[in-house]
Amino acid sequence: MSGQKIRLGTRGSALALAQAEMTEAALQSAFPGIEIERCIITTTGDRRTDVPLAQVAGAEGHLDKGVFIKELEVALEAGEIDIAVHSLKDVPSELGNGFALAGVLPRAPVGDVLVTKRSGGIEALPEGSVVATSSLRRQRMLLSRRQDLQVADIRGNVPTRLRKLAEQEELDGLILAEAGLVRLGLLMDGRVEAGGVELFAETLNPEWFLPAAGQGAVAFEVREGDEAAAALCTAVNHAATEIAVTAEREFLVLLGAGCDTPAGVRCEIEGDTLRMWARVFEEEEDWASGASAEGPCADPRAVARALMNNLQREQS
Repeated sequence: MSGQKIRLGTRGSALALAQAEMTEAALQSAFPGIEIERCIITTTGDRRTDVPLAQVAGAEGHLDKGVFIKELEVALEAGEIDIAVHSLKDVPSELGNGFALAGVLPRAPVGDVLVTKRSGGIEALPEGSVVATSSLRRQRMLLSRRQDLQVADIRGNVPTRLRKLAEQEELDGLILAEAGLVRLGLLMDGRVEAGGVELFAETLNPEWFLPAAGQGAVAFEVREGDEAAAALCTAVNHAATEIAVTAEREFLVLLGAGCDTPAGVRCEIEGDTLRMWARVFEEEEDWASGASAEGPCADPRAVARALMNNLQREQS
């Protein structure tokens, strides 16, 4: 592979750049001498921070939900990049024609973290406290546990959101992906520092606060038929992560859900067995559907189908 050149496309946020560096390190370890060019691309989701995340696609006048990958796919299609590096939870459950996912890095922790100005976590928040998140899933999960809390929309990258929490008196808490905090080196011993202000962090119990499909995973997207790029991705693919995220994304396909659907799903692998749990919120605010399933790791899509078949309505 000495002398081969590959062009990686990535967003320009601190987290996206950290994930690009991880990808570059994995490729260089597998293929010593490979030349990698990093191409930073601004996406619709990065540019439109003036409206809630769930409304970004509509604000742009299109129905596509991949607001953090659209421009990367345009660059892929045009041959300007060879591999697009994504946070998998931002990737629609069904890709457009001409694109394929070719691999994933080892998964980071999949949990969601409540960052607050006072210690004690969710149970210590006073009645009526305001917690910020741009995710409908996180909003519904949070209110299912504490109906007295208020939710507020928040946009920006991880450091920006932390700074807003530290500076804005009206905000009492913020929910972020544990993976992002870990990859940026911001989470240490239950604390996070933002602009010299010490904040407190609690990883929410995944038994009731289920993560988004693909959360914590970094994925590689290529052009269909680009065997050279696909081969590079396959060489650094993490098999166990691929099994879990394949099942989670298949569940979203069966559900007819997208990136902004208030649905949580998580997987555990023990030996050759894959276990799955899901919680899906309905339009009626007080109701959700829950399920669990297990089956062989060799057929993750079959486990996802079993999970879908097991969904039962429950009061949230």
